[in-house]
Amino acid sequence: MVVKKALTLSDGRILSIEAGKVARQANGSVMVSLADTVVLVTVCANEGGGDKLDYFPLQVEFREKASAAGKIPGGFFKREGKPSEKEILSARLIDRALRPLFPNGYREETQVVVSVFSSDQENDADVLGGIGASAALITSDIPFNGPITEVRVGRIDGAWVAFPTLTQLKSSDFDMSIAGSDDSIVMVEGEMSQVSEAEVLDAIKFAHETIRKVNALQREVVAEYNKQKRDLILPEVNQTLLAEVKALAFQRLFDIYHKDTTKQERNSGKKAVYVETEAALAEKYPGLEKTIHNFVHDFEYEIMREMILSEQKRLDGRDLVTIRPISIELGLLPRTHGSALFTRGETQSLTAVTLGSKKDAQTIDDLMGSANKRFMLHYNFPPFSVGEVGRMSGVGRREVGHGNLAERAVKKVVPDEATFPYTLRVISDILESNGSSSMATVCAATLALMDAGVPIKKPVAGIAMGLIKEGDRFAILSDILGDEDHLGDMDFKVAGTSDGITAIQMDIKITGITYEIMEKALAQAKAGRTHILGRMFDYITTPKSELSAFAPRMYTMYVPTDTIGMIIGPGGKNIRGIIEDCKVEINIEDSGLVTIAASNKEAADAAILRIKSSASIFEIGEVFDGIVKRIVNFGAFVEIAPGKEGLLHISAIDHGRPERVEDVLQVGDVVQVKLMKIDGQRLELNRKILLPKPEKQN
Repeated sequence: MVVKKALTLSDGRILSIEAGKVARQANGSVMVSLADTVVLVTVCANEGGGDKLDYFPLQVEFREKASAAGKIPGGFFKREGKPSEKEILSARLIDRALRPLFPNGYREETQVVVSVFSSDQENDADVLGGIGASAALITSDIPFNGPITEVRVGRIDGAWVAFPTLTQLKSSDFDMSIAGSDDSIVMVEGEMSQVSEAEVLDAIKFAHETIRKVNALQREVVAEYNKQKRDLILPEVNQTLLAEVKALAFQRLFDIYHKDTTKQERNSGKKAVYVETEAALAEKYPGLEKTIHNFVHDFEYEIMREMILSEQKRLDGRDLVTIRPISIELGLLPRTHGSALFTRGETQSLTAVTLGSKKDAQTIDDLMGSANKRFMLHYNFPPFSVGEVGRMSGVGRREVGHGNLAERAVKKVVPDEATFPYTLRVISDILESNGSSSMATVCAATLALMDAGVPIKKPVAGIAMGLIKEGDRFAILSDILGDEDHLGDMDFKVAGTSDGITAIQMDIKITGITYEIMEKALAQAKAGRTHILGRMFDYITTPKSELSAFAPRMYTMYVPTDTIGMIIGPGGKNIRGIIEDCKVEINIEDSGLVTIAASNKEAADAAILRIKSSASIFEIGEVFDGIVKRIVNFGAFVEIAPGKEGLLHISAIDHGRPERVEDVLQVGDVVQVKLMKIDGQRLELNRKILLPKPEKQN
């Protein structure tokens, strides 16, 4: 049976969901479309074997096909390869919204595949994939506590817009993706232009109106296309074993958690509890090591959460709002263009900045079009940062996601190209991790950019908030630890300046949170962010006035657009000559903006002079060091730029008019002259005006 339901948005675009037409061998499949963007979402889950796992193996894949936008992939193979950064980020956006909605205890391997089959290059498919994933799950036999809806929100000319187009987003100061059920919010991610906490809440509340409408649309599909859900069979708890494990482990864990310790001390103590408890019960309960391990972990969960809710005390002895100690070192790396070591508690980021020219920008070519990216932030999380051995094979999805969040937070304060014509790459290497390394990256990136002399608009800091919620009781934690993230209910990251928020990301492990909790978390995050900014200001308040001696020098100028062809020359001959002779890099925009990258000012000045000469761009009043090329009876022709000569009339050579030009000048002399008049191609020069006037004779 084929079921199709549609919703008309306020601007007339049609959002539709269709089930039962394609990919019918999957457990669930739907086609979701918005205008001419169409995605297919399928869900499949194994049956049997989940009871042997102690985690939920959910896999979300997002794939864009070049044919969706009428393109053929570049490269030798001419077919899609490994997922791009955009595809990875879109998959993570969907994964984070879905994961809290699967029932506790469900462990079957589950895969969601989102395939973009048509793209109008105006309506992004990522949130459509989230809608489709929910619709595919609720129309399948897979247990899922949906529906949920993902919606992107923008603000154009002060008005909120749901599912804004790519064109609209260019003029929007908000780009937020929000996922939720009818009653609560389960995921938030986005960037914004230094906005208030109240504005963020307004955006989420506006999105919730659309979320409820699209959730209702999904229910209409389910009402007609109904598939019986498979039974969720949970193993019975061995109460005798549970009691014996509790007798051996509970009090020991309680004592460890109530003692102020470092992460390493705490982990060492917990490891001993796990090992000794399993060993003590191994003979009596053979083959149940994993069950024993899980019981001990459940006690950890219970003890830590109750300690925070009842005693307002955390694992490292802090109260709920205190930020861990912060230390900062600037300029740690002598040959980088800027660097900073930011340490907050047991989380540490060493971040370096590299300045490059226009050619160093990253070329992005995806379904939404092509662009050059001049600000890049890359995040690395090596295994030694958590004291572990691990494979270092490439950038993982977590590194892509954390780096993107930090990049979105900082890029809002990066100067535009006209102000600072550099390509910027920021690299954050996490050297230690115990909670919120992405927000440490935001702080370290800001400090390293300031150390590099980049004139950022405002310093940015970030903080991660946590949540412990049991029934009506809840506690919001500032600057969470790794264990508080692992055993808690929320990871809410907020980054911004003293003027407002620039990026936000919220993930939860429960079925949703209320506006009351979100409002309190935002207020507490603002206080924490303000404290962190204050500590950063203890070390540096404004960007350095000088760039590193090892950084390239960039110079800009504008030329009339109708002279660009003359500057480039036939087949690029002229511009290549300037680049080779002056040892510079030159980029010319269609707007007439010329950017010159040089190792020193002398090389740049020589290139600028050559460019001006090629385009015949001179300004009256400019002073040149010219070379006398020819002498005639009435003056001398002086070359002020390669191939450009001006007339220095005999009357303008000296205060006392010489009888012969040769009495003052010879061919080959270098002479300082001022441009006095431009008459078409004719340039009139004056030397006399630059000479000191002779003293009057008595």
